[in-house]
Amino acid sequence: MFKNLLIADSGKGHVEEMVRMLRDLPGFRTARINLLHVVPEQGSAGSEEHWGAAASLLAQAVGRMGLDASEVNSIIRNGDAKQTVLKVAEELDADLIVMGSRGLGRLQSILANSTSQYVFQLSTRPMLLVRDDLYVRHVNRLMVTVDGTGVGDDALKIACEMIRDIPGGQLIGVHVARQELAPSRGASSKGDDLLNNAVQKARTFGVELKPMHVTDADVGRGVCKAAEESNADLVVIASQDRRPLVARGLVDLDKLLGGSVSDYIRVHAPAPVMLVREPERG
Repeated sequence: MFKNLLIADSGKGHVEEMVRMLRDLPGFRTARINLLHVVPEQGSAGSEEHWGAAASLLAQAVGRMGLDASEVNSIIRNGDAKQTVLKVAEELDADLIVMGSRGLGRLQSILANSTSQYVFQLSTRPMLLVRDDLYVRHVNRLMVTVDGTGVGDDALKIACEMIRDIPGGQLIGVHVARQELAPSRGASSKGDDLLNNAVQKARTFGVELKPMHVTDADVGRGVCKAAEESNADLVVIASQDRRPLVARGLVDLDKLLGGSVSDYIRVHAPAPVMLVREPERG
């Protein structure tokens, strides 16, 4: 499970509620909490005042989350928030980044200079995005996408490790097909095979996975529909949309925006979204 969390807290939204919920989960109780607040770049005038305010904000956040201040690594940095979150995540070797999100679409996010969208695009680390307009519930019902890929298996493993120690917890595995293909006589469909394999893998972690088929021409929309129908408290998805090294070199907005399944889910899912990324290869 996750052992080293980076919480990028702006003092707004529902991130702190999400952290409280995570700390209730057995797999997160011993995780190290790193709490980051970024002071915007500015001249020397008033900088001491800004840093004092930042320290006060972090202390208040620790209190609201019900954490022991002596066990929290509070970090204050000066700079651009987007770059700073990525840099600190690398320095700490964080295995999960937790951030708030305004739920803006790609173009809106880029034009609004969204920190969470930038980190979402470029980080290879798992991220938990909590939209400002969502009510954060206890995590009892978790949904994971099933696609048969290596990173998809990583997402399934994380979901199983999260849910297995939750009394009465339920794990739903959803496979979205763009069209329903009738299997040949006596054979199962590809979706059936993927879900059956996921059920077997979940059992190796001591978890019973409930399979769910969805047919939708838009995969992202299908995942969001499934999350709503299953009343999911948290959605775990494997994200393979863009390679970070490529994204860093893009200056063309059209190429950067692209058609992103995980970006659609980030904006429209009815629950917080955990994105599991394939590690960047050198």
